[in-house]
Amino acid sequence: MNIQNFKPAIVYAIYIAATPEKVWEALTTAEFSRRYFFGNAVEVDLRVGGAYIVRTPDGALHISGEVIECDPPNKLTITFNVNWPGLTEKLGPTLVTYEIEPAGDAVKLTLIQSHDRPLSDDILSGGRAGWPAILSSLKSVLETGTPLVIKMAPPERMLAALKEMGIKTP
Repeated sequence: MNIQNFKPAIVYAIYIAATPEKVWEALTTAEFSRRYFFGNAVEVDLRVGGAYIVRTPDGALHISGEVIECDPPNKLTITFNVNWPGLTEKLGPTLVTYEIEPAGDAVKLTLIQSHDRPLSDDILSGGRAGWPAILSSLKSVLETGTPLVIKMAPPERMLAALKEMGIKTP
């Protein structure tokens, strides 16, 4: 996979009153991620070529990928493929990069979701709704100890666009 072919489709930045090390821990450990990622657990082998997995609260595989770049606690780039039948085959892989930068007494966390082909706004609406909710909950946990309670569901327009492409969704 040539990551030079990937172009950013979603960029989201948030400032968090935490250290880069705490943000890194939140992004890369199952115990911490369950608290802000709506019960989902991130399991990552922190080396280039290592596995990146997200499991649902019941332990089912939800997202799988591979570590592309790992520079603790500054940058993590992974493939991020939702395990819906046919999704990756039809839409191609997703590349997610987390950039963590000190910003005074805070940290600037930038998420970049990239693709190797153009995707419609309907398809991208899921990430555009989901990432701000996930990272805002991460911010809340790090700053207050309490996650946000956000009602989350895939946008209807995204589900309709996937169905039109013959991709089955839960």
